[in-house]
Amino acid sequence: MSQPLDLSQYSDLPPEVVRAFEAARFELSVERAARLHEQAVVAEKDAFITELKELIGKLEGQIAQYRHAKFGPKSEKLDPAQLELALEDLETAIAETQARIATVEEKIAASAEGPEKNTRGPRKARALPEHLPRVERVIEPASIVCPCGCGDMVRIGEDKTERLDIIPARYQVIVTIRPKYACPKGRAGVVQAKAPAHLLEGSWPTEALLAHIALAKHSEHMPLNRQAVVMARLGVPIDRSVLADWMGRTGALIAPVVDRMAVLLKAGSTRLYMDETTAPVLDPGRGRTKTGYLWAMLRDDRGWDGPLPPGVVFHYRPGRSGDYADEILDGFDGTIQVDAYGGYSHLAKPDRKGGKPLALAFCWAHGRRKLIKAKPKKGSPIVDEALLRIAALYKVEDAIRGSAPEHRRTVRQDLSRPLVDAFFGWLTAQAARVSRKSELGEAMAYMLRR
Repeated sequence: MSQPLDLSQYSDLPPEVVRAFEAARFELSVERAARLHEQAVVAEKDAFITELKELIGKLEGQIAQYRHAKFGPKSEKLDPAQLELALEDLETAIAETQARIATVEEKIAASAEGPEKNTRGPRKARALPEHLPRVERVIEPASIVCPCGCGDMVRIGEDKTERLDIIPARYQVIVTIRPKYACPKGRAGVVQAKAPAHLLEGSWPTEALLAHIALAKHSEHMPLNRQAVVMARLGVPIDRSVLADWMGRTGALIAPVVDRMAVLLKAGSTRLYMDETTAPVLDPGRGRTKTGYLWAMLRDDRGWDGPLPPGVVFHYRPGRSGDYADEILDGFDGTIQVDAYGGYSHLAKPDRKGGKPLALAFCWAHGRRKLIKAKPKKGSPIVDEALLRIAALYKVEDAIRGSAPEHRRTVRQDLSRPLVDAFFGWLTAQAARVSRKSELGEAMAYMLRR
């Protein structure tokens, strides 16, 4: 690049010529500055694009890890507790990468020439739950005196934003004072209110604290030793063994309530759900855990606007024998909605112990899930047709959900029953064309047997 012309040695030049040279030199400097700025913008944008490509590649890898952890081969899966932690860490990492990508995209948009280059609109805010209490904080300007001297400005509108807040857990001590009163002349005895009853008499915890500890342990899977660490950090150092003592005594005292819940569920219901799931149980002396089972007995008619309140009772049993189902359902007569586990089939037989034979209601979702699982990668017209026919039944249920029982029964007899009869007639014909040993044949046989 040539050096700018030095005009000091040409003092004899006319003033208008000097001014012309100065103007030309200024234009050259402006053009050079604009060119350097454009080069810098392009270089910056290229750097942003390179960073964006790296982040997108990283995000694709994280999503692949997440899918493998959640949907990969069962032989490579972690146990449920470890899997939840792994998924949580991956979800956090994915969210962090997405936030970094959004930041780089905003920088690229900001470096574009003119506001029209930024075609990405503002992110739509999510609505926070309506049931949460609102605390309004009005931020006024430092002064609303009008600069023109007419007085105070008038309010013409407002901008409102919502953010989710939390009030951290706070421990407090409930001090119960029971004054004593006596006759000033000594002619009568002492009057004092009776001490209120507590779940754990003579102990520190209120019922609210016991419920909080139990919920954290059994619903949120937070061990007592970890809860003890959290309590100590909040200024309440209580040993884990003390928490364990509280939970043991609480469990023993509320056991009759759980037993009563089971009686009410069986006595007041015509239909119950029943299922069982594994639970690791400590096995002292063996150095490892053994497998136990939690049998859930459930009633929930809220989706149908039923008159009875929902309820669930979990029964622990050391195994999965059908005898445990007999024991748990003793005294119940009606319908139980179950899966295909054979431990329930004897409950429908005339020689059932503990009551009359039960009606077994099987779940359409289980049969539909087996059909989807049996669908080959290249597709299956049989599975597609079956899913369409089942979807028609689901549409009927969506239309009558929440209606009165008699109306639901009428609609099901008029609309659903012909669909079901046609479905099983069609399914029987299709099953004759498919090998019974194939996965699709087994899925079809599963539905036909039930």
